[in-house]
Parts: sequence; C-alpha cells; structure tokens
Amino acid sequence: MKETTTRKAGLLDTLKAVGASFFGVRANRAREHDMSNLNPLHVILVGIGLAATFVIILVLIARAAVG
Repeated sequence: MKETTTRKAGLLDTLKAVGASFFGVRANRAREHDMSNLNPLHVILVGIGLAATFVIILVLIARAAVG
C-alpha cells in the first residue's frame, strides 16, 4: 500500500500562495492544496505584511512623483 505523507507548507509556500491570491491567479487544484496544508495564522500574517509592503511602495512612488 502506498502511504501519502502530507507535508506542512513552509514560509515560501505561504508567500507564493498569498502572492498569487493578491493577483487572483491561483488554480483551483493549488487552492485546495493550500487550504489543506497552510497554517491560517501564517497566511494572515503574510497577507498583512505583503499588504503593508504594497502600501509603503505606493506611498514612496507618490512622494517621488510629487517631490
């Protein structure tokens, strides 16, 4: 019999999943895999971090354009 071992997703996997969801390019199969392997707390923390980074970049671009 073949045993399937589920590996918990690491930080890079979480970054990929959250980054892809920002752009809406995650395939259904990958989304289902993420739902079963990703830690929800890690997804929330990475999402907040990426959103904050995005806002900071937009502010810096706006300041450079005005200044």
